[in-house]
Amino acid sequence: MGHVDHGKTSLLDYIRKTNVTAGEAGGITQSIGAYTVDLGEGRKITFIDTPGHAAFSAMRARGAQVTDIVVLVVAADDGIMPQTVEAIDHAKAAEVPIIVAMNKMDKPNVNPDKVKQGLMNYDLVPEEWGGDVIVVPVSAKTGDGVDELLESIYLQAEMQELKANPERKAKGVVIEAKLDKGKGPVASVLVQNGTLRTGDNLISGTTMGRVRAMIDDKGRTVKEAGPSTAVEVLGLEDVPGAGDTIFAVEASLMKKVQEERKNKEREQLIREPKKQRLEDLFGDAAEGETKELKLIVKADVQGSVEALRGSLEKLSNDEVKVKIIHAAAGAVNESDISLADSANATVIAFNVRPDSKAKTLAERSHVEVRTYRIIYELLDDMEAALKGMLAPKYQEIYMGKAEVKQIFNITGVGVVAGCLVTEGKLVRGGKLRIYRDNVMIVEGNAKTLKHYKDEVKEIAAGLECGCAIDGFNEIRVGDYIECYLIEEIKRA
Repeated sequence: MGHVDHGKTSLLDYIRKTNVTAGEAGGITQSIGAYTVDLGEGRKITFIDTPGHAAFSAMRARGAQVTDIVVLVVAADDGIMPQTVEAIDHAKAAEVPIIVAMNKMDKPNVNPDKVKQGLMNYDLVPEEWGGDVIVVPVSAKTGDGVDELLESIYLQAEMQELKANPERKAKGVVIEAKLDKGKGPVASVLVQNGTLRTGDNLISGTTMGRVRAMIDDKGRTVKEAGPSTAVEVLGLEDVPGAGDTIFAVEASLMKKVQEERKNKEREQLIREPKKQRLEDLFGDAAEGETKELKLIVKADVQGSVEALRGSLEKLSNDEVKVKIIHAAAGAVNESDISLADSANATVIAFNVRPDSKAKTLAERSHVEVRTYRIIYELLDDMEAALKGMLAPKYQEIYMGKAEVKQIFNITGVGVVAGCLVTEGKLVRGGKLRIYRDNVMIVEGNAKTLKHYKDEVKEIAAGLECGCAIDGFNEIRVGDYIECYLIEEIKRA
């Protein structure tokens, strides 16, 4: 990943040409979106050539752990650029480690320290500066540093202890999928665990089928594909969704699983997809769903971006954290919406608007875009949203106490206690606790509160009343009724 013209394609081409013989390197890589490099001694690395950030985000959003490591390509003569920042934010949202390939080192006017300083601004601290981000100087033109880059990738993989079991049924992810006139539905599948074999029964979402043929990244027909292998799969009944998980299953399970998934899909179509909206945050917090407000900030100038980032992050408190997952100057674009969709974030636009494509995508993806022109209104809204996310706190207010003197059975009402209020007052909207021998036996709401025959709102100390408790008829003479109110504590 990285900024346009920083040499991603050139670097991939160099790696492919030097690790794959000329006769094998066909045009299949373009359709499969991935290829495997053999480092020798049984060591292999599969590169995913995902076009654009949108596909990357979509795959991560569906929970498909497609990428284990992101190689961030940065031109040594250009430094950190807008799309570099987007790539960093996508990788962070996906929670995958980053290795930086500092490309174009063959040029005369390179400035490696400028690149490293730029990385520091986004919390990526190079190893030589005391951090944990591997930075490898490379040249896609001469090939210098490419071997070191491949070794670094393999080392990072070993540190992560990435493992898979080739003996189990295959599980993978659909990188890309299309409908071919001659072949029918074709899916580019990256096998993540297990081994996929010709003849296996497959299910992906509500799509199913049987592996009729598999073609690897070198255009060869293969009988099986193990972990971290990318293949084109023929034999599915329909075109699956890019980013969907795909499983090899027993034939007996296929129809059952497909029916269950179709039913679930119908239910999801009835319910609107739930996206983070500021108005909904209070409800989410009450259900324990979220304690984090994720934002993407876009503004007209970089100065405004930095000011907003600082002001918004200061709104965080012990219970709720504001997390800025991407901030940049410029109009809201499709990449911003895609990232917001995958990370379940809200887009804040200050003095800018979404372009037409971004607006359409936001409506389709149910991503909330909030536009502002006055910074105080923006901050007030965010503060209000945060207060909504805080779990509400309540306090009890003691109102009074009454002693049960008599019991009446009234048709249509049930048991009514004839009481004398001994302290404070009883309130009709209050909660009641019944104590017997100083032990609480029940808690409930006041069903009726009467003074003689009149229904009243409250009864003061020294007066008699008739009181019925909702759903409780076992009250006795000598019991005590305690009344209290529950009040939410307003936050400052």
